[in-house]
Amino acid sequence: MSRNICITAVDGHTGFTIAELLLTNDDFKQKLGSITGLTLHPNSELVKELSSLGANIIPHKPGRVHDMAQTLRDSGADTLCSIPPAHKNKVDLTTELIDAAKEANVPNVCFLGSAGCDLAERDRQPRLREFIDLETRVLSCKGDAATVTGHSPVVIRAGFYAENLLVYSQQAQTEGILPLPIGKQHKFAPIALGDVSQVAAHVLTGQGEHGFSDKHRGQLIVLTGPMLATGDELATAASKALGQKMKYEDISEAEAKRVLHSQSESDESELQYLIEYYSLVREGKTNYISTTAFHDITGAHPQEPDEFFNVYAAEFKLRNGNKRRKANGK
Repeated sequence: MSRNICITAVDGHTGFTIAELLLTNDDFKQKLGSITGLTLHPNSELVKELSSLGANIIPHKPGRVHDMAQTLRDSGADTLCSIPPAHKNKVDLTTELIDAAKEANVPNVCFLGSAGCDLAERDRQPRLREFIDLETRVLSCKGDAATVTGHSPVVIRAGFYAENLLVYSQQAQTEGILPLPIGKQHKFAPIALGDVSQVAAHVLTGQGEHGFSDKHRGQLIVLTGPMLATGDELATAASKALGQKMKYEDISEAEAKRVLHSQSESDESELQYLIEYYSLVREGKTNYISTTAFHDITGAHPQEPDEFFNVYAAEFKLRNGNKRRKANGK
């Protein structure tokens, strides 16, 4: 039985990467009937690329749950991959979509949340804590006999994306440093976006008697990278991959905000999310890895930090003629 999948926020890197993998990998393609991409930005380059690969693109027009439910019905989707968009109204947009899936009786729902959301404090890390509220919205459908939505749910909590480190490529290329506001002692385990996409693709195309494969259905899947690293250890991994010395610089939260605002094109809410995740690291709440689910679902090993830096070597290597900043700033 082929799977008709609707993926939200395909104008973002997560939604795009999952959709692209499903549309280009032969193992996944043979299990597909169709891919529908829901997007707030139908004219973005990522969306155009997915359209050229065969995805059916539908503009996401927020406003009424009933209208969105009809959009889902018209798409023929039997599966929803719900990815909260990078938007200041992320919670409202995602809540509306979850309710629309419930009204449209979409049986299979995979929600992509964030690792660490359960450890976030509502007053200190509100953007992270929002994911708990959205997970609850998804899972509450399980006990509603009036809809089949929730009968086959999966929640994936993805850890800190290693690709977020690309924001600091300018400092890496010109000064040979990796500046992060995570302190000197505590650790975290960045995960490659491609690894998250692999797990999501396996879940979305898995088949079972009740919808998703019984190996995945009902699972709360926490994903991190395979290596716990301090800032210094992350810089060591980068040095190994790049063949040149990379140093970690512990910066303040204020400096991190300045760097993110000047060097990232992400939505303001997403920048706040990153700052909050860094604060979790400083509080010692990310000193764990969670790779068992990745191994069980994909049969592979997640990407190591040095492999990540090797993939993106061009973005991190010192440019010719540049020397690292001396301690006195001269």
